[in-house]
Amino acid sequence: MNKFPYIITVSSEKGGVGKTTLATNLAIFLKALDEDLPVSIFSFDNHFTIDKMFSFKGDKHEHTVTDLLSGETGNQLLQTGQYGVNFIPSSQNLSQAKKMIKGPMSLARMISTSEMDGILIIDTRPDLDILTENALYAADKVLIPVKDMPSLENCRNIFALFDKRGLDKKSLVLIPCLIDERIKFDGLFADQKTLLRAFAINRGYKCHDTYISKSPKVESLNTNPDGKIYPVLTHGRGTDVHGQFTALARDILADYQATKEPRSLLFHNWLEAENEKERISYEARLGGLNRDCLICKRNILPESIGTAGYYYETSDGIFSGFLEEDCFLKVLSQSIYNIKGQISDEDPTLMLLRESTRDSIFVLRPHPENCSSAVEFRRYDSSGQLLTNRRINYRDHAGGMFHDDRCPLYDIVGTTLSGYGNSFREAFLIIHPVEPGRPDKILQKESYRSFSTIKGSIAAMIT
Repeated sequence: MNKFPYIITVSSEKGGVGKTTLATNLAIFLKALDEDLPVSIFSFDNHFTIDKMFSFKGDKHEHTVTDLLSGETGNQLLQTGQYGVNFIPSSQNLSQAKKMIKGPMSLARMISTSEMDGILIIDTRPDLDILTENALYAADKVLIPVKDMPSLENCRNIFALFDKRGLDKKSLVLIPCLIDERIKFDGLFADQKTLLRAFAINRGYKCHDTYISKSPKVESLNTNPDGKIYPVLTHGRGTDVHGQFTALARDILADYQATKEPRSLLFHNWLEAENEKERISYEARLGGLNRDCLICKRNILPESIGTAGYYYETSDGIFSGFLEEDCFLKVLSQSIYNIKGQISDEDPTLMLLRESTRDSIFVLRPHPENCSSAVEFRRYDSSGQLLTNRRINYRDHAGGMFHDDRCPLYDIVGTTLSGYGNSFREAFLIIHPVEPGRPDKILQKESYRSFSTIKGSIAAMIT
């Protein structure tokens, strides 16, 4: 049975607000309140505080959070840490790891298949980079520590991100941190926490009832002659902060227990539904294919044959299939590049043509001015940049190696774009190279999305 964690992300654009102290100590207090509850933590910051707090002496870190971003199963990357908290070691290569993130929900996808259980806490950098965005969108609860007006002002950027994605902002909760209770004000707002809460509520932000005080004793837990980092649970007893973390952890634990379907489970279910829809779409695309090469009429669809070199599809989606590679190359050599006579497979010209066409996309359509006897030929590079635009007359290229009184282009265009009577549809044919031995790969989700994008871009240019 799959496991799906309840995710807490701790985030703030403002540094020095107690973000990592909040994340690490919350993990320890949660575990202390429920010893049977799996509690895990990792960080997208590179200060290695998590590693210093939770590693046992002599531990070797074979995996890091970069491996999670590379697609490895999260549960396999967890190390058993001190205080019963599991952690994924931090990484120095997060700048490179960012390149692996393809979108704002990539982390949610990874965690939904991570097999992690219980509560997962994610510590983030003090900025809204792609990793922080992913951590925010994956979370069931986002704790945003604020200690002053600048950190409160920065909160608006997190709320704006959720508005941009249309996500429910109920998960966003501000928590006053590093509150100096010695500071008092005259008037209605008597202290820092009251003032911050008032400003937060006035801006429409949800603010936690609990706050974390500023404490010299707690600050000393991170800076001491031993160079160690000690938790509030064991070394901060008797302080207000100890009681505040206890209250916060109890509140989080109650939320966890009341959440029957954490966001990781909901995302998993959505992903399963999307995969099923894509499977049906893929099978529909595959089932609608013309199974024979347009030129040689040979069945080339089975992957084992390995001779399908190009996928074609009409812009209106009515006709699609594959072309045998050598057939299409010989059509190009005769009808486009005007090379007459038979061409052997070892001919250097054919070999050069084969190499150049692997990075090209071709478009054929009846010529707008004389569609009965001419075809418009366009060649694009893989990015959709136009390289060639020519008018080809059918009769100028008739006969030759195909021993026919018609140009082979006529058969291709006529078969795919014919309309009622002797007319042509207002459409074009796009021909795209495919991976040898795996022609059907172009019909799969990501590849077909890229193909459809460039088809749409070409359509916008020629219509």
